[in-house]
Amino acid sequence: MSLVCAISNEVPEHPCVSPVSNQVFERRLIEKYIAENGTDPMNGQPLSEEQLVDIKVSHPIRPKAPSATSIPAILKSLQDEWDAVMLHSFTLRQQLQTTRQELSHALYQHDAACRVIARLTKEVTAAREALATLKPQAGLVAPQAVPASQPAAAGAGGEPMEISEQVGMTPEIIQKLQDKATILTTERKKRGKTVPEELVRGLHSASVPGILALDLCPSDTNKVLTGGADKNVVVFDKSEEQIVATLKGHTKKVTSVIYHPSQPMLKFITYLLAVVTLTCAQFHPDGLIFGTGTADSQIKIWDLKERTNVANFPGHSGPVTSIAFSENGYYLATGAQDSSVKLWDLRKLKNFKTITLDNNYEVKSLVFDQSGTYLAVGGSDIRVYICKQWSEVLNFTDHTGLVTGVAFGENAQFLTSAGMDRSLKFYSL
Repeated sequence: MSLVCAISNEVPEHPCVSPVSNQVFERRLIEKYIAENGTDPMNGQPLSEEQLVDIKVSHPIRPKAPSATSIPAILKSLQDEWDAVMLHSFTLRQQLQTTRQELSHALYQHDAACRVIARLTKEVTAAREALATLKPQAGLVAPQAVPASQPAAAGAGGEPMEISEQVGMTPEIIQKLQDKATILTTERKKRGKTVPEELVRGLHSASVPGILALDLCPSDTNKVLTGGADKNVVVFDKSEEQIVATLKGHTKKVTSVIYHPSQPMLKFITYLLAVVTLTCAQFHPDGLIFGTGTADSQIKIWDLKERTNVANFPGHSGPVTSIAFSENGYYLATGAQDSSVKLWDLRKLKNFKTITLDNNYEVKSLVFDQSGTYLAVGGSDIRVYICKQWSEVLNFTDHTGLVTGVAFGENAQFLTSAGMDRSLKFYSL
């Protein structure tokens, strides 16, 4: 095996090795390089001539030098020129490698900059489209309710002026609420307290993205109403597995959606919620009572016909995050940021049970099944409790984020849930 100089790539006459890079060099070439730079040519670390280690090899037999004095001088001159060319060539190779690395780094930076510019351009375009959508709504002003005791304004002739828009609920609306409450009360009493045999406890999942709130239509449990951070409300048909309608108009994320037993009342309830600052809300099964939770730990019960606050339930130590009425019409469940669920008796207007959850458990949604037998709690996970004993019977941990909404299907044949992991899940046998 022959030795090759790392600088000239030729067999050296006086080989030596550098202890810094462990490379073989021609001694005269490496000495010239050290004299100019003071470093090892391979790795740039400090190197001196004293550190070089000679390698003892058998020298090849060379012919005797010519006797003419001019020829050796010419050869020596040519040798010096060749050494200089080799050193220069080695320096050029090093500079070429450095330039290639810098060029590669610059190309990567350029590619990253192009990606950032494209993303920012897309975001700016989306923001402009959203702004163009919101501009037509900028001049809209929410209507203000006129107190019932305030007399009508008088015209120039002293006669009362006619008001073009009627404020509040008309007698027809109140009658519809009363009729619906009578029907719901009768149906609920007919159902009795027996648990249906087809009540299920299994699970099965599917997903739909972008959901913060959830509710099921009382008349058709295949119709799932969802609200999301995209400011839209979506009606999803479970049987058809498709979106039936998308409702737009909110300027903030939708945190709660509610079906009223009488669907024509949805618009009125939307106006009512726009006036009051709430954290959660829910209808009583009869449709005549409305419950709300506030950020100051208060639960308020409202009479929709009289539009008055008829009861308050203090007791939580944190903002109320969810409330749910039992289908038996007597129980109210409330959850708050104090990691607890409280059960209230609407007949006695007092708390009769408190379910203490794990520390830092976030309660986001509560719901009773149609028979009033089970209570589902959604938050850090999904927990199902059996009423009266108030003991946990099921626990689902499929969601990877907070569960923001839970609802039972008809006869509890399935349980649906929505979460911050952008999924809508259905649990069934």
